[in-house]
Amino acid sequence: MSSSNSNRGLSYKIVLKSTAVAGLAAVLLSSGLPARVTGAFAEPVHLDAPQMTGFAPIVKAVSPAVVSVRVESRVQQVSDDSSGFSFDFGPGFDQLPENSPLKRFFKQFGGPDGQKGPGQHAEKKPGEKGPLRPVAQGSGFFISEDGYIVTNNHVVSDGSAYVVVMNDGTELPAKLVGTDPRTDLAVLKVDGKGRKFTYVKWADDSKVNVGDWVVAVGNPFGLGGTVTSGIVSAMGRDINSGPYDDFIQIDAAVNRGNSGGPTFNLNGEVVGINTAIFSPSGGSVGIAFDIPASTAQTVVSELIKSGKIERGWLGVQIQPVTKDIAESLGLSEAQGALVVQPQQDSPGMKAGIRAGDVVTAVNGEPVKDARDLAKRIGAMRPGTKADIALWRDGKSQTVQLTVGTLPPEQKMASKDNNQQDQGDQKQTSLDTLGITVGPTDDGKGVQILSVDPNSAAAEAGIKQGDRIAAVNNKDVNSGKEITSQLDTAKKEGRTKALFQIETDNGSRFVALPTEKG
Repeated sequence: MSSSNSNRGLSYKIVLKSTAVAGLAAVLLSSGLPARVTGAFAEPVHLDAPQMTGFAPIVKAVSPAVVSVRVESRVQQVSDDSSGFSFDFGPGFDQLPENSPLKRFFKQFGGPDGQKGPGQHAEKKPGEKGPLRPVAQGSGFFISEDGYIVTNNHVVSDGSAYVVVMNDGTELPAKLVGTDPRTDLAVLKVDGKGRKFTYVKWADDSKVNVGDWVVAVGNPFGLGGTVTSGIVSAMGRDINSGPYDDFIQIDAAVNRGNSGGPTFNLNGEVVGINTAIFSPSGGSVGIAFDIPASTAQTVVSELIKSGKIERGWLGVQIQPVTKDIAESLGLSEAQGALVVQPQQDSPGMKAGIRAGDVVTAVNGEPVKDARDLAKRIGAMRPGTKADIALWRDGKSQTVQLTVGTLPPEQKMASKDNNQQDQGDQKQTSLDTLGITVGPTDDGKGVQILSVDPNSAAAEAGIKQGDRIAAVNNKDVNSGKEITSQLDTAKKEGRTKALFQIETDNGSRFVALPTEKG
């Protein structure tokens, strides 16, 4: 028996299987409560729709292309020949106190300090090679059917030998093709002896948007073939790891061992390479950073071709243009890259670029900031001609130069600012800035003798012992010349003046007020 009723605009279907059930339904209806009562033989809920599989089809397709990378190196070993035990020691062992229980143990039974004891093994001879031992592990992925694998430079940097472990457990020796520490990328190659490997392709990361779904596959903590998912959290992240920072931030769980592993979009294309995490605990907290596919594709292609990366070089130290610096220079917007110092014999110096210039465009394309300039010049081939637009002395001008080759390591020469007692030298108090200055030993610039801790100068990070080399890109050698430049800036309607500050760590620019606040 079945009946239907409508109460308060709602419909109820009651299936009556017994007198007791019918009575219960009657009570519910009479009380005005919605009710759905079914008998003991009611059918289970079932949706006539395809089963939802989530990311399973993507994972199934890409997993054969993702590998674990085991890095091995030759390490010194101390062994007890009588027991077969062996121990590896880090560089901190020698720093243990002499009365340390651990050190006393090895003095008695043999240890890394070479002292003999029961069962002590013979010392290694200088130059003797130790056995290969795993020293690191990470992830990687095939980008070609003939065995080229992409991973991180920091995964392979300490290795002497490399083993690639595929998702089916197959282990293959790999050779290092090339590395690029500046972008933290490396390429390995395995010989499949005619085998064609499953590989993945790069995504167009210009089409990646914040909020897009992503899937990370890798080898966290040695647990190969691990899959996590999340979304793109941000684009263009700068984490201060180098001049080419432009990371994709994701919230998929990424842990140690995921380094070098791929992050996929829903088409199974690589949008980025896991390279770093932010984590107070050492584990995933949902903030991970990927090298964008566009960066990786360019670097990897060059590594496969030549085994190394040659980048363009301008040869100038630069810093961002802040709002205050833009005001001090008369720029309408805080953009471009401020030249702090050109390096000796660099392309920039030869072209006439000076400290205090702002690079505003390269070959007609506006420069957003210092990082943007570094990326653009770095992407140019050495020998390329380039037009560099500059903002200098309140107007624009353009210089042409030939892009150089970035040396392996760039080290700025430190300034020799020998500090001497300057109590007997003439001092000038600049109340506007909150500093006291005096002459330098070599007569170049002005020495800062004291800084008011509540002044604008202190807020800008200026300290006693620093040197003021120039104000508004004009060399200054006395307090009077500094005051003159401040007055000039005020007459031009500027509330800020640009100061070039030299320290033991190099040179930088800061914007300071022209009038006391």
